[in-house]
Amino acid sequence: MKKAFITGITGQDGAYLSKFLLEQGYEVHGGVRRISQPDTPRLDRLGITKDVHLHDFDLSEVNNIRRVIEKTQVDEFYNLAAQSFVGSSWELPIYAADANGVGVVRILDCLRMVAPETRFYQASTSEMFGLVQEVPQKETTRLYPRSPYGVAKVYGHYITMNYRESFDMHASSGILFNHESPLRGKEFVTRKITLALAAIARGGNDPVVLGNLDAKRDWGFAGDYVRGMWMMLQQEKADDYVLATGVTTPIRDFVTFAGESLGMDLAWDGEGVNETAVDRKTGKKIVEISEEFFRPAEVDLLIGDPTKARDELKWEPKVTIRELAEMMAKSDYDDLA
Repeated sequence: MKKAFITGITGQDGAYLSKFLLEQGYEVHGGVRRISQPDTPRLDRLGITKDVHLHDFDLSEVNNIRRVIEKTQVDEFYNLAAQSFVGSSWELPIYAADANGVGVVRILDCLRMVAPETRFYQASTSEMFGLVQEVPQKETTRLYPRSPYGVAKVYGHYITMNYRESFDMHASSGILFNHESPLRGKEFVTRKITLALAAIARGGNDPVVLGNLDAKRDWGFAGDYVRGMWMMLQQEKADDYVLATGVTTPIRDFVTFAGESLGMDLAWDGEGVNETAVDRKTGKKIVEISEEFFRPAEVDLLIGDPTKARDELKWEPKVTIRELAEMMAKSDYDDLA
C-alpha cells in the first residue's frame, strides 16, 4: 500500500485529493495546524475523516516538518497548504512570504535529508502569471505576479525546480488555474456568488456585492485537478505542468450561469461601479458593485494552455464552466433548505 502526505488536507483540494488517493488504495496522512479540535468539515462532507491520519503540522516550524516526515515515511508528499486567499495577502504579506515561499524550501530540505526518494508535489498557481506576458499561458510563459500571494508562490515554484535540478529529487509543480467546487471557501468570488444567489432564490433580498466584473478566469472543477496532481507524481521524470481548461470566462458570465441554474433571468445594466444585475422574473436586484472589492493591482485575464498535461499526462478536465456554476449554486441552494 502506497502512503501519501497532504499539507492543507482540510482545504478544498486536500479533501478531494484525499478522497481520490483513498480510492486508489493509498494510506493517506495529512497535516493540520495545532488546535484543540481539527476543523474538518470538507473531509466530513466527503465522508472520509475517519479514513485519514491527521498530524500536527506547521509550515513555519522546520523541526516539526522533519519529525513528521521521519515518522510517516510516505511515498508521495503533496504540499497544498498556503496562505491561500489572494485578497488577504496584501494584509498579510510577510505571512504569505513565509508560508507560500519559505515553507516550501523547509519541506524540500527536510525531504532531501531524511526521505530523498519521496516524490514531491508543489501547488503552484496561475496567479504567478499576473500581468500576463503571453496568451494563453503555458509552462514557459514569463512570470509577472501582481500580489504578495503570487510573488511568494513564484519563490515556491522556483525553489522546487531548483531542488529537482540540484539534488535530482522527484519534485514537480502543478501550475493550476482557478479550480472551484461546492467545497470552495466562502471568501472566494465563485462561492461568494453562489451562496448569495442561493440565498436570494430561497427568498432573500440581499444582492451580492462584487468588484471587477470584467476580470476573466480559467475556471475548472477541483475534483478534476487533483487527479492531475497525482498523475504528475506517477511520471518517471519530475516536471512542471499547467492544469487548465483553456477557456476563460468573465466574472459577470459566471454570475449569469449560476443564476440560470437557479431559475433566474439576469438583466445587466450600467458600467463600472454603477453596473447592476436584476432578475427579470422577480425584479430583485441580484448584483451591485463596490470599489471595496477591486484589487490594488488587478489580474485581468488568465487562460491556461494545458497542452503539455494533455499530451504527457493524458489529463483533461471533464467539468465545463456552466456545469461547475450549476453544481456549486445547486449545492448551496440545497444546503439552505
